Amino acid sequence: MASKLTGNGVFEGSRIILPEYRDAYLREMSLQERRGKPVLDEQEMLLIEDAIFESHQECRSVALTVFSPFDDEELRGVITSIDKPNRKVKIVRGEGAYSWPRLEEIIKATI
Repeated sequence: MASKLTGNGVFEGSRIILPEYRDAYLREMSLQERRGKPVLDEQEMLLIEDAIFESHQECRSVALTVFSPFDDEELRGVITSIDKPNRKVKIVRGEGAYSWPRLEEIIKATI
């Protein structure tokens, strides 16, 4: 039988974690998993704007990839309106379902 006084035995036998500390630890770990927004060059921004404009003018379906710190969201539908002052677009995805993503959050658009 191993002695509790050798190695890390004293602390291994008496380790307790409070729920508050566990929650704080899990919150901190999730914050560390956040990712930064990719920087788009002007050519990529023009391609995104062209795809949005073409979808709006010709009522064609477009796939938008919207940035999120943890997971990107894929939106597929038709652009029905463009809000220039607030820099948002309205994408209708189906029967009454729509979203208003900001232009700054869109990182990819394909027709």
